Amino acid sequence: SIMIKIKRFVFNPFQVNCYILYNQSGECIIIDPSVYFDNEKDILVNFLESKCPKPQMIINTHGHVDHICGNQFLTDKYALKTGLHKDDSDLLNIAVEQGVLFNFPVTKPPSPDFFLLDKQIITSVGSYLEIRHAPGHSPGSIVIYSEKDNFIITGDVLFEGSIGRTDLPGGDYKTLINSIKEKILTLPDETVVYPGHGNATTIVKEKINNPFLQ
Repeated sequence: SIMIKIKRFVFNPFQVNCYILYNQSGECIIIDPSVYFDNEKDILVNFLESKCPKPQMIINTHGHVDHICGNQFLTDKYALKTGLHKDDSDLLNIAVEQGVLFNFPVTKPPSPDFFLLDKQIITSVGSYLEIRHAPGHSPGSIVIYSEKDNFIITGDVLFEGSIGRTDLPGGDYKTLINSIKEKILTLPDETVVYPGHGNATTIVKEKINNPFLQ
């Protein structure tokens, strides 16, 4: 069976993890295209052209401006479709204002081409990627789980030793903790966790060490 490969880039002043899931046929999914500066765009394009010249789609784990700031660039360059959970559509509409607030100017991002649904399965890179709706950091936050390849991409829901902030529009602490416990901590202990910022971890490490989950 073809193993999926994962490449992580760290882009923009907010140090967002952009993940490329790709296979040996050159297909890939771009998760949270957070490119902002021109040199970051070059780095991403060079990688895509050499390793995965057949990008399939963009998936946003949520609608915060630091995670969606490269959507327009990649959409223009590759005519890719973008998926987001519908409950974060409103965040795209305030992206420009959010950018101003954080001294991070952006143009209005493109509207999503399709809405991600809880329990939806995406099969485009030869793996079964399960979308799980995990609100709390934002209303439409999702996580992406691959049972076959033993990993979960958590966006800003869960980090190594921490959890997503809940003081931004649409955030809610109790909802977030509930999402983590139901949608993430129920997975096998050895599942690798790839968060939206910072280093990878595992489910068992977070069960033991994460102060917010004790």
